[in-house]
Amino acid sequence: MNIVREDIRNIAIIAHVDHGKTTLVDEMLKQGGVFRSNQQVADRIMDSNDLERERGITILSKNTAVHYNGVKINIVDTPGHADFSGEVERVLKMVSGVLLLVDSFEGPMPQTRFVLKKALELNLKVIIVINKMDRPDARCEEVVDETLELLMELDATDEQLDSPILFASGRTGTATDDWKNPGKDLRPLFDCILSHIPAPEGDPDAPLQLLISTIDYNDYVGRIGVGRIERGTIQAGQTAIRCVHGSSFVSAPARLAGLYTFDGLKRVNAESASVGDIVAISGFPDLLIGDTVCNPAMADPLPFVKIDEPTISMTFCVNDSPVAGTEGQFVTSRHLRARLEREALTDVSLRVEETDSTDAFRVYGRGELHLSILIETMRRQGYEFAVTKPEVLYKTIDGQKCEPMERLVCDVPTEYAGSVIDKIGRRRGALVAMHGENRMRLEFIVPSRGLFGYRGEFLTDTHGEGVMSAVFDSYEPYKGDIPMRNSGALVAWEDGIATSYALFNIQDRGELFIEAGTKVYTGMIIGRNSRPGDIDVNVCKKKHMTNSRNSAAAEEALKITGVHVPTLEEAMEFIDDDELVEITPKSIRMRKKVLGTEARKKLESKKK
Repeated sequence: MNIVREDIRNIAIIAHVDHGKTTLVDEMLKQGGVFRSNQQVADRIMDSNDLERERGITILSKNTAVHYNGVKINIVDTPGHADFSGEVERVLKMVSGVLLLVDSFEGPMPQTRFVLKKALELNLKVIIVINKMDRPDARCEEVVDETLELLMELDATDEQLDSPILFASGRTGTATDDWKNPGKDLRPLFDCILSHIPAPEGDPDAPLQLLISTIDYNDYVGRIGVGRIERGTIQAGQTAIRCVHGSSFVSAPARLAGLYTFDGLKRVNAESASVGDIVAISGFPDLLIGDTVCNPAMADPLPFVKIDEPTISMTFCVNDSPVAGTEGQFVTSRHLRARLEREALTDVSLRVEETDSTDAFRVYGRGELHLSILIETMRRQGYEFAVTKPEVLYKTIDGQKCEPMERLVCDVPTEYAGSVIDKIGRRRGALVAMHGENRMRLEFIVPSRGLFGYRGEFLTDTHGEGVMSAVFDSYEPYKGDIPMRNSGALVAWEDGIATSYALFNIQDRGELFIEAGTKVYTGMIIGRNSRPGDIDVNVCKKKHMTNSRNSAAAEEALKITGVHVPTLEEAMEFIDDDELVEITPKSIRMRKKVLGTEARKKLESKKK
C-alpha cells in the first residue's frame, strides 16, 4: 500500500554559474541547525574540492540535509557551468522539485534555460528564487517577467507557470515573498519547500527498488552508490541484486556492506531506510550510474534520464618529450588508461575510447572546461601525459554534415559591443537578440569550434569588463571554415636552459611564454609569433665574455618585458593541430608533435 512520507522533502538547487547556489545552501545549513551557534564555518562549505574553491565554481553535485519543523529536507547542490550539466541531469532523478535561482540583475542566462528545461521535462515542481535581491543594481520585477517568459518559451504547463516566487539574499540568509520588504531569515523559503514540493510516495512493503544516480569511491569499501529509494525498504547487510542500465544483465546477489543516509554535511550509518530516502550503499564492486538495486526476488529496473551526448573530444597520450618521466609519478599508458576509465565511471558526460595506438586514448566531453578540469585534477594527482587540441564532434543528419552550436550570451559595456559582434561574426556566429543601454546583452548562436580560443580575445576586446557564457543549443548544418589562430609559434631549436640574453633578443618577435632559467628542448613552444608562421629560435644563446666586460653582469642588466606563462586553458586554446600540451604535476608546456626541426620541415614540404 502506498504511503506519503510527509517527514521528507527532496530538492535540488539549479541555476546558472555564479548565481549564488552554494552560498544559499550555506545559509540553509546554518539556519537548519547543522552547526553550533558558536561554530566557525568557512564560506561555500559545499565546495569541498580544491579546484572548486580556487575557481569559485561548483563542479560536482553534492548531497546534504537539514531539518525544519520535523521534516528532513534533502538538498542537492548542483554545478551551474554548462560543461558539468551531466552532473545536473542525473541528480534530478533523485528529487521531487527544484529551487531555480536567478540573479536579480543578470536574469535568466543560458544555463538557466538548460537546467530549467531538464526539470520541466521530468515534471518536477519549481520554486523560483530571485537571488541577490540586495544588489544595488537589482531589477527584481523585470527579472520575474523574464523568468516567466522563459517558462513559456519552454512550454511549461499552467501549473508550472503558477510556481511560487520568492526573493532571497544568500549572503545575508534572508527570503521574502515581497521584494520591497526584505526578510529576516530563510523561514519563508523553508515553509514554501514544505508546502509546494510534494512529499515522496510509495509502498514501503513492496520489493526494493533503488535507482543509482551518483557514484563515489572510497579506498576502504570501494564504490559507493547514491540514489533515492523508489519502492520498498532497505536494510543494512541485506542481500540485493543490481540491474545494469541499458542492458538485460542482472548481477548475482550480493550483500550490502554499508548503508548510509545524509545528515547535514555528514554521511551517517543507518540500519534501514524506506521510500523517498536518499541513501548511499556499498557492496557492489561494479556498480554504475543508472543501475537499479533490487530485491533478489524481483528484478525490476527503472528508466534513467537520457544524458546529452558529448560535443568535443581530445586525445590523451603518453608523454614522449625529452623531459618525460622527470616530474610525474604516473607516466605509463597503463596508469593513464586506468585513471581515465575510473573517471568515466563517475562522470556520465565523459566517454573514453581506445585508439590505434596503445599509448593514446580518445576522451569525449561536454566542453573545454569539462576536460580541462579533468586534466588539472589528474595533474595534481601526479599524472604526466600530453593532450591534443580540442575538436568538435560532427554528426550526419539526413545526409548532411552537422556541427554542434552554442547559445552564447555576452554582457558587455555598450562601447565594446561592436567589436564583439564583429569577432563572433567572423567565427560564423549569428546575432539573435540584443538589448540594454549602458550595458548590452548580446545573444548569439555560434558553432562550438568558433569559441575555441575566443575567451582571451573577448576579455581583451572588452577591457576585462565583459561576461560571457555559453551552453549547447543544437546541431546545425556545417557553417564552413573558420579562421582561427592567425599567429605562429616561436619554437626552440635546441636543448638547454633559456638565457636572458637570448630572450631579450627574441622578445621583439612576439609574446614570450617562458622566463630566463627555464629548461627547454628542441620543438618546445616558447612564445607566440606576432606574425603567421612558425619561427625556430635559439633561446639558449649566451653572451660571450670579452676582455672589457663581464657577460653575467651584462645579462643581469637586460630587461625582458611581456612574459606571459599560459594557464592550462590558455595553452589548450593556443595550440594548433600539429601541437600538444605537455601536462606534468609541476609544469604545463606546449610543444610540436614532431620535435625535430628538419623532420618538421620535411613533413611540411610533403603536405604542400
